[in-house]
Amino acid sequence: MKSLGPVRPQSRHFSEPLPLQSGAKLRDYTLVYETYGTLNAARSNAVLVCHALNASHHVAGHYAGEDRSEGWWDNLVGPGKPLDTDRFFVIGVNNPGSCFGSTGPMHPHPDTGRPYGADFPVMTVEDWVDAQARLFDTLGIVQLAAVVGGSLGGMQALGWALRHPQRLRHCIAIATAPNLSAQNIAFNEVARRAIVTDPDFHGGHFYAHGVVPKRGLRVARMIGHITYLSDDVMASRFGRLTRNGNGDAQGAPYAYSTQDVEFEIESYLRYQGDKFSDYFDANTYLLITRALDYFDPAREHGGDLTAAFARARCKFLLVSFTTDWRFSPARSREIVKALLDNKHEVSYAEIDAPHGHDAFLLDDARYHALLQARFDNIGREVGA
Repeated sequence: MKSLGPVRPQSRHFSEPLPLQSGAKLRDYTLVYETYGTLNAARSNAVLVCHALNASHHVAGHYAGEDRSEGWWDNLVGPGKPLDTDRFFVIGVNNPGSCFGSTGPMHPHPDTGRPYGADFPVMTVEDWVDAQARLFDTLGIVQLAAVVGGSLGGMQALGWALRHPQRLRHCIAIATAPNLSAQNIAFNEVARRAIVTDPDFHGGHFYAHGVVPKRGLRVARMIGHITYLSDDVMASRFGRLTRNGNGDAQGAPYAYSTQDVEFEIESYLRYQGDKFSDYFDANTYLLITRALDYFDPAREHGGDLTAAFARARCKFLLVSFTTDWRFSPARSREIVKALLDNKHEVSYAEIDAPHGHDAFLLDDARYHALLQARFDNIGREVGA
């Protein structure tokens, strides 16, 4: 398949404040986004791709002169790929509060000129959806052919169906849930505590001190990464292999240390933590995990998910993966039931894949064929 080739981000500034679910407002903010493909004359072939926790607007293609800069969903989006940019106009938007260009905690507060830090307003999935809708207003796109996302991105896709029901034709929500379980909130809280208790955090105003709370970020990423992988994947990739390569054979030498790296899985997690702490912002991690915690469309309907989805008008595709224990198939089936209760048009696929939650990012022939077929149908429907 062809590659998109080099791509370039764009930005749009908004001077009108964005009202937030908390009652606060985000003032003088900028959204960074990328587009791939061509918007047709009818403006009917636009597809929004919503990013998850540690991703961004850079969905596909690469940056000229930068090695290993492929977009995070490059295997899915591009010419001839399941989301075919020869047919669709694909948009990736970096959400406010992130650390990849859109206004976030590291940017100047309009009142002080100093970085927001911990004073950046708390964002919700609904706030991000409203910000994205404003961007499409400026692009002259009244209705989206589809909104698609995995994990937290799937929550945003669901949010679109509920907050702007007339503005999308299809919602494709992958490896997601109608809200976080207590266990998932607990994982997020432990990760946040690792960050805020790092001595370099300085109450969220570490920018002024010229430091980064890397120790906390490393631990937060290690905790999160464990939840993205299935037990089967960890067993097949690492098992009980030790750093000396002797595995769990009887008599294999150990270092007998409580602090040194002993097992390969420890080495892998430390590597992931080190890499993450070099590019991700600590305040952004706090904001995004809290947005995950808050998402719960049934809450304002007394916990009734069926009532929450009554206002939806689009067609739905829900996809889950059997080994995803963070957002298990049972959580997707809750959404499917609520949609069926409302007699909405919904398809559901539960894919037997060994990769855990990360499966939505990976190459799986059945998964990609499913999305290819869905987007083919959408393309015919919208004349793309």
